[in-house]
Amino acid sequence: MRDRLILLPGWGLGVSPLEPLAEALRALDEHLRVEIEPLPVLLSADLEDWLDELDSTLPDNVWLGGWSLGGMLASELAARRGDRCCGLVTLASNPSFVSREDWPSAMPASTFEPFLNGFRDAPNTTLKRFCLLCSQGSIEPRALAGLLLGGAPKAQPDTLLAGLEVLGKLDTRAALQAFSGPQLHLFAGQDALVPVQAATDVLALLPDVEVGLIEQACHAFLLEAPHELAAAIQAFLHELGDE
Repeated sequence: MRDRLILLPGWGLGVSPLEPLAEALRALDEHLRVEIEPLPVLLSADLEDWLDELDSTLPDNVWLGGWSLGGMLASELAARRGDRCCGLVTLASNPSFVSREDWPSAMPASTFEPFLNGFRDAPNTTLKRFCLLCSQGSIEPRALAGLLLGGAPKAQPDTLLAGLEVLGKLDTRAALQAFSGPQLHLFAGQDALVPVQAATDVLALLPDVEVGLIEQACHAFLLEAPHELAAAIQAFLHELGDE
C-alpha cells in the first residue's frame, strides 16, 4: 500500500497538530491515503510494549511517519517491520531527544530531568510550558502555544508520564541504520527542542537518506508550515513512485 501514509503524533498534544498537514497532503494527491493514529495509551515506559501495541494496531505495508516522539516510534517500528514497511517520514524528530556523549545535538539531560520531575509534580503547568517550547521561534509563539494546548486531549498524567519516560530513553540511531527502506527526515530551523545541528548529524549518520530543513519554523511547524511540509513529503513520495 504505497499510497497509504500513517502519521503518529508527538508527546502530550494528541492528533490535532497533524490535521493541517494531513489535509494539505490529501489536497496535493487525491490518491494518497493519509491517516493519523493516536499514540498508545500505556502505563509502561518499556519501548517494546509501545512497539507491540503499534505493531498490532497499524496495518502492514504502509508508509510510517510521525512528529517528534511519533517519528521516533515510527523509526523503531519501521526497523522492526523491515520489508513490511514502505518507507519512513519523520518531522522534527531527533534520533535521541536527550543528548548523549556521542549525540550532543539534543536537549541536555540537565534540562530534561527537571522537566520530567516538573511533570510529576505539576502536570498541567508543565504541559503549558511544553506548548510554549514547541512554539518558541515562531512569529506568534503565544498564539501557537494556545492552539496546541487547546487541541490537547485530557490525558491521564500517568500515561503521559510513561510517554515522557519513553521519550527520554529512546535512541533510534540503530533502528534508522537498520531500516533499508526510503527515509525522509524534515527539521525546523528555529526549533527550541531539537537543535538544528541534528539535521546535519542525521545526514552524517545516514548519508543515503533525504534530510530537509524548513529554516523559518519552530518545533510546531506542522501548524506553521503544513503546506511546505506537505510539498516536501509529496515530492519525496512522487520521486520514489517514478523510480
